[in-house]
Amino acid sequence: MACAALMGPAMLRFPALAAAAQELVITTYGGVWEAFWRKSLVPAFETSTGAKTKLDIGFGRTFTSTLRAAGKDQPPYSMVMMNEVFASLLRKEGYFEKFDLSLVPHYKDLYPIAQTGDGWAAVGMISPLGLGYRTDLVQTPPKSWKDLWTNPEFQGRIGLYNIVNSAGKAMVMLTGKLFGSGPQDLDKAYEKLSELAPVLQTDFNMSTLMSTGEIVVAPYDFGEIARLKHQGLPVDCIVPEEGLLMWDQTFSICANAPARELAYKYIDFILSPETQLMLAREFFVSPVNRTVEVPEDLRADVPVYGEQMSKILTWDWDWVNANATEMTERWNRTFQ
Repeated sequence: MACAALMGPAMLRFPALAAAAQELVITTYGGVWEAFWRKSLVPAFETSTGAKTKLDIGFGRTFTSTLRAAGKDQPPYSMVMMNEVFASLLRKEGYFEKFDLSLVPHYKDLYPIAQTGDGWAAVGMISPLGLGYRTDLVQTPPKSWKDLWTNPEFQGRIGLYNIVNSAGKAMVMLTGKLFGSGPQDLDKAYEKLSELAPVLQTDFNMSTLMSTGEIVVAPYDFGEIARLKHQGLPVDCIVPEEGLLMWDQTFSICANAPARELAYKYIDFILSPETQLMLAREFFVSPVNRTVEVPEDLRADVPVYGEQMSKILTWDWDWVNANATEMTERWNRTFQ
C-alpha cells in the first residue's frame, strides 16, 4: 500500500462544515478498502464536517439486495458506492435521485467520464484497465487489443475476467466494437472470443495467474500492475491503441435519503482534490477531479491522468443489464 494510509486527518485541508445531527451510513467494500476507510478516509471526513458516521461493508450485489428489500421509501443508506453496472440498474428502478448540483460544488471539476448520467451520479474512483503482460515471458509486447488474437505467443496463455465481473462484460462489448458492427454485436463478439480459447478466467484477482506465469497477458488494472512491480515481478501495462477499459465506483444519492445533506457533503468530500490524491496514493486509481496534479513521484504508478482520461471507453450499462442473461449463457458456452 502507498503512504496515504499513514496520513492523519490533520494533514488535510478541508473546509469546515457544520456538524450534522444525523448519522450517515457510508458504504464501502471489505479488505484493504475497509481498512483505509476506517483508518484514514472516515476520520478525515468526520474531522472536516463534525459528522457522525457508520460503515456498512459489502459489495454491489449486497447493497442492491439490501436496497430492494428495504424499498424506495425507507432506504437503509443515504448514499451508495458501487460499480456503474449496478448503479444504472437501481437508477432505472427509481432508487436514486438526480443530484442537486448546488450541493456538489466539485462536480463541475470532474472529467466528463466521471459526470454520470447528466448529473444523476458521480464516479468517485476510476481504475483504468489496459493490457498487462509479463515482460520476461513475452518477446513482442502488446500494442493493441487485437494483439490478443494475432500474437502467437499469447495463445493459450491469456487471462480474462469472467462474465460475472463488469470487466468481462466490457470485454464482450469491446470485442463487438473491434470486430463487429458495434458493442452490441454479440454474434461477432462471441465468434471472435471463441478464437481465444482456451483462456484462464478469474472473478477478480488476476495477479496469482500472472505471478505463476500461467498467463502472460490479460486486461489489467494499472494499479495492480504497480503493486506487482513494487513486489519485484517483471510486468508492465500499456494503453492499447483502441482505448482503455475501467472499473468505476459510482456514488449515488438514495431517493428519500435519511441524512441527505450529509450524504451530499460526503460525495463532495470524495470528489475534492485532497481526497482524490489520498485515493490515488493508496489505491493507484486515476483522479477524477481535473484540478488534481498527479505528483512526479506517483506518475509511474498512476500513468493514466489528464488527456489520457479521454481514452477510457464507456458502455451502455442499461443495455448490458437488459441482456445480462444472454451474455452470461453465451459466455459460458464459449468458455466451457
